[in-house]
Order: sequence, then C-alpha cells, then structure tokens
Amino acid sequence: MDTRDVGDALEATGVAVRAAGDGDEVAGVRPRWVALPESAEEIAAVMRVCAAHDLAAVATGGGTKLHWGAKPDRCDVLVDLCCLNRVLEHAAGDLVVRAQAGVTVEALARALAEEGQELALDVPVPGTTVGGLLATGIAGPRRFRHGTARDLLIGVTVVLADGTIAKSGGKVVKNVAGYDLGKLFTGSYGTLGIIADATFRLHPLPAARAWVTATVERPVTETGQVMSAADVLLTAVPVVTESPLEPSAVEIDWDVEGPCTVAILVEGAAAAERAKTLCELLGEPMGGTAEVAEEPPPWWNRLPSSDDDTLLELRIGVSSLPHLLPALRQAADASGARPAIRGSLAAGTLHIGLRGLPHEIAGFTGLVRDDAEAMLGGRVVVLTTPAEAARRLDRWGHAGALHLMRRVKERFDPDRRLSPGRFVGGI
Repeated sequence: MDTRDVGDALEATGVAVRAAGDGDEVAGVRPRWVALPESAEEIAAVMRVCAAHDLAAVATGGGTKLHWGAKPDRCDVLVDLCCLNRVLEHAAGDLVVRAQAGVTVEALARALAEEGQELALDVPVPGTTVGGLLATGIAGPRRFRHGTARDLLIGVTVVLADGTIAKSGGKVVKNVAGYDLGKLFTGSYGTLGIIADATFRLHPLPAARAWVTATVERPVTETGQVMSAADVLLTAVPVVTESPLEPSAVEIDWDVEGPCTVAILVEGAAAAERAKTLCELLGEPMGGTAEVAEEPPPWWNRLPSSDDDTLLELRIGVSSLPHLLPALRQAADASGARPAIRGSLAAGTLHIGLRGLPHEIAGFTGLVRDDAEAMLGGRVVVLTTPAEAARRLDRWGHAGALHLMRRVKERFDPDRRLSPGRFVGGI
C-alpha cells in the first residue's frame, strides 16, 4: 500500500481527513487515518476508497465504546461520525423521529422533550450516539417495559463495504432484498456496514415518575434464619413484576459480598400512588425498608464499575433466576473475583463489573458461562476487559447461529473491510 496515494485518494473525496492519534485506538489498535464525513454520501465516498485500496474501516460516534468487543484484525481508517449530528426529521404527530448516527442520545432527548416526547430507551453509557446505541445494542432499565433499540427502530440508512447506500424500513429508497437491515445491524458491532441515520418510534413523555427503592443487608425470616440477598430478591421481584401496577423498570444493584438494593420505576398517571402501593408490596419481603422518591438512586442507569475495566453482560430467561443468583455467588467464591452486579432481573439482563487478577476474571467468566449455557438457557458476553485477561477467555461464548452469521457477513462484506474480527466468531 502506497500511503501517499491512499491519503491523496481519501482527501480527493472532499471529506475531512486527519492523521490518527492515541485517542483513536480501537481496542488497542491504532488506525492510520481518521475520516470525518458529514453525510451518507460522504461515508460512501470514503468506503469506495477503502474498497479500491483494500483498507479496513471501523466506525465510531462518541468513542465511548471503542474498547468494547475484540480488537480488529486490522484498522486503517477510523470513520468518525461526529459531524453527522442532526435530527433530520421529527414528525411529532406521528410519534416518529429520524436522526443521524452521530447525534448523542442526550441531545436527541432534549430535542424530543420540546415536543413532550421521548425515545423510551435508557442508555447506561453517557455520550452514546444513535449509531453506537444500535451498533452495540446496549439498553438500560426500561428495556423491561419498552424493549431495546431494536424494538423501537423502524428504519435505517446504512453504507455497505463497497460504498452502496441502502435503506430499510420507513420511507424506503433502496433496500437489500430479503434482509431486515435494522435487525441485522443492531448489535453487529459495525461488521456489516456503517449506520448513517435511523428512524425510531417515539412515546409521549410520562406525566410523572416515581421510584421505589429498598436495600437489604442481613435479612432474617420469622424463624430467625438469615437469608442471603439472593433469597430476598427471588422473593421480592415476582411480587413487583406480577403486580397490576405496571412498573417500567425493576433494577438491582448488588455487591455479592454486601447489601443489595432493588429500585423500581413507575411512570404515567398516578405514579406516586402506584409507587406507594408497590412500596407496601415490597416492604415485607425486603424487611420493611422500601421508600418512595421522586428521583432515582445515584447508580440508576449506570453500568457497574470495576478496577480492571472488565464488564460482562449476562442474559438469561427469567424462569432461570432461582439458579442464577446462587451460581453467581458460587462463581465468585470459587474464582476469587469480586463481582458488582447491576441490571434487570425482570428482563433477564445483568451487567457485571469484575475486580480481580486476570486468571480470577477468566475463572469467574468461565464458571458463569458454563452455568448460563448449560442450565440457564442464556449467554455471557465479555463487553470489555484488559488485554491480559482477554487472552485467557472467549469474549462471546457459544453462538448457535454462527454459521448463518458468517453467511450474512460474506453477503455484506465479503472482503472483510468493516471492523474485521470485532464480533463473535472473529466476524
């Protein structure tokens, strides 16, 4: 590759291009150039140069999750979408919004709030953009009631590896026959194409919100038997989720060696009154400690932290909860790792921040993955971990549809130019 020729070709597109710096690394791999397109057409121009010169490209928006996923096999061009930062259309009467990929979720929320509407998603990573939200599939507390971005997405514009612009869903101009691009691209870590803009279904802002919180440390039954926090959760969560009071989210914050807090969000009409009723329902199993507040607890909609920057995502069926919580404690005891757990037992999605030595992190992950895959009908994904720990474990675990996923990759990116190696199975 003649570096000067490639640089000239990138600059000839009219897209702003600069040399990459230390802050542009993708999971430790530093690109050579950073391109800053301002439209889908400019992304396409960059990708045509990549195709002509066999360059590998990785897209980024806010840069908040560039360290997530496996490191790319190669990365020549970082396609920075920060300049695609406009809300293109907000049809308030139809409860629909179309926004470019570089719009942050916070900026989108402010724009929608002016019309009394919202994208009913919580994003636990501040600074996340629309494109990053879709590429990683991350979701926060209200996934229990409203689902994830995949459920609220109704249209998407993407740029493929050869520079083709494709659209799917609402207001289709050009589609890729036989594929639902929105569903395929959500959670694909940029390995199929670059998202340029997305169209979402909206909800009215709720009239009111209230949170019920309860913390348990060493609960005791009527017979004097000490219960674990896990026992209390298994008693309390069904009380909430099976009630007719329609909570929007049921979250936990649990250090396996310490206290556990349950927080419940109630939205809409008579939120305060419904929250008080939930408080009464929750009070007995949580030892009478439940309280109602107008603001969420400080940890709400935030990922658990870890000294070693290790974060797991665990998804299981809700029916597996009786086996899950004891399994987490046993894995911690056996491995020596110290997990901090947040997430929704009601939706079956937990995020686990791990502290420990690399072999302890790998040991905990392996034990929990074995239980999740063998007994719980779920899977564990390592979102991020230091390089030394990463060498000891599989980030993605078993993927039953891997053969199909590889066929899709071959269809969309046969030359492996888009985030090669970042996704499951080295896709």
